[in-house]
Amino acid sequence: MKTTKMLKRMFSFFIFLLFSFVTKNMAYLLSTNSRWIIDEKGERTKLACVNWPAHLQPAVAEGLSKQPVDAVAQKIVAMGFNCVRLTWPLDLATNVTLATNVTVRDSFQSLGLNTDISGFETNNPSMIDLPLIEAYQSVVTTLGKYNVMVILDNHLTKPGWCCGNDDGNGFFGDIFFDPATWISGLTYMATSFKDTSNVVGMSLRNELRGPKQNVDDWFKYMQQGAEAVHEANPYALVILSGFSYDTDLSFVQSIHVNLTFSGKLVFELHRYSFTNADIWSSKNPNDACGEILKIIDDGGGFILRDFPVFLSEFGIDLRGGNVNDNRYMGCILGWAAENDIDWSIWGLQGSYYIREGVVGMTEYYGVLDSDWISVRNNSFMQRLSLIQSTLQGPDPQPEVSNLIFHPLTGLCMLQSSLDPTKVNLGRCNQSQPWDYTTENTLKLKNIPLCLANTGPNAPVKLSETSCSIPSLSQWQPISASNMLLAAKSTNNSLCLDVDGDNNLVATNCKCVNGEDSSCDPMSQWFKIVKVNKANEDV
Repeated sequence: MKTTKMLKRMFSFFIFLLFSFVTKNMAYLLSTNSRWIIDEKGERTKLACVNWPAHLQPAVAEGLSKQPVDAVAQKIVAMGFNCVRLTWPLDLATNVTLATNVTVRDSFQSLGLNTDISGFETNNPSMIDLPLIEAYQSVVTTLGKYNVMVILDNHLTKPGWCCGNDDGNGFFGDIFFDPATWISGLTYMATSFKDTSNVVGMSLRNELRGPKQNVDDWFKYMQQGAEAVHEANPYALVILSGFSYDTDLSFVQSIHVNLTFSGKLVFELHRYSFTNADIWSSKNPNDACGEILKIIDDGGGFILRDFPVFLSEFGIDLRGGNVNDNRYMGCILGWAAENDIDWSIWGLQGSYYIREGVVGMTEYYGVLDSDWISVRNNSFMQRLSLIQSTLQGPDPQPEVSNLIFHPLTGLCMLQSSLDPTKVNLGRCNQSQPWDYTTENTLKLKNIPLCLANTGPNAPVKLSETSCSIPSLSQWQPISASNMLLAAKSTNNSLCLDVDGDNNLVATNCKCVNGEDSSCDPMSQWFKIVKVNKANEDV
């Protein structure tokens, strides 16, 4: 029995070395240029990530009792993600007994997760008897095998569910958040993955929170943590989070982060509908969206003027029944597309080994179903498809065109292939480029066809005539959401809309006359998104 275990360990270590060799030879040396993350050639590398938790009680990446790690990695790629934000508890890097003496099998046995042991033996037999830190490394290197970048996210200290104001993990000086231990753990992880080139960044701490939050300690310890990571691994992006569950970085507007290095600093934000549930519940969606976007900008969106901002957690209940969630997602997708933000959706996991005492809990925010191979909500993945593409970049003199994005469906406005005067919704990668002129005219780029309103509840049309009479083809963003496109020829009373067959029509503008939260304008939400032609890969 001991011989068999030793052979398994030797085989696993060989596989780990092999995968490490593969990842070392992939080019992922990233840095920053103003608000962009760029590669060695100076070209934009956009992070389109999914969160994969490995910070809960077992301290093992979720789902590996359900599917082989290779199958999960392949599914991540198939769903259009190029990156994983892989969480880890600080104890995995600072508690030697936990990290190196406890195996995956031991961890599951201690929690009574015998079914997961059987599943692991079937799906990932080479990992079941690895120490926890080696199992974590194996996941990272497997992702590298499929060219998936990894952000290492220190989620909390003690393995478990996150987060609460009084859980002892919230801020420097809390019972489970000793700054010196934290810096030691960051140094260990940065050193351990220095030569694993698909590890492109480290998120220093997830969702700072609680009564001890203060600006002085944030700057003191976050700067120390950043310096420690950079000294151990100068290749990694260093990602800093803010206050109040990572919704507030307003304080860096007046006091700047002071580091000895440059070209590696990224800031992260989180945003869910429940972050401001009262706003979504009490206001009409146009007003709510406008208010939320101002909160985001004031809380950290302004940083995009100088540094990359990584929206490292956002998501919704993918069963689709939460009205606030659905409206919030339309609003945040419009903002993310317009700003071509780097992001990571919460989450990958269709279920957990154990969460808050519940074995096998389903995660309805997970893009995978509880079988860990089926997509939970295909229409939601369609909604993400545009922001998975690189739309903009640091080209100093880019040739700019536009896409007309419909966040509710994830589709874009297209000239009909059957009738060149008609427009409908279709996949954004099939859209013709559009010009949006200073006179608010929407026209096909380099083609004298402009979009004209033809009356209430009637299809909008493309015509040369409307180009020669600009007033017929002027569409102006209105409402607090800035996502209703109103026909100026109707005194902004008719807005672009979509019918049941995905044809574009003009209908009475919704939720612009003081309506309450029961009003629903989402079919009329459009976002004019700039695209650099040189960076266009949609």
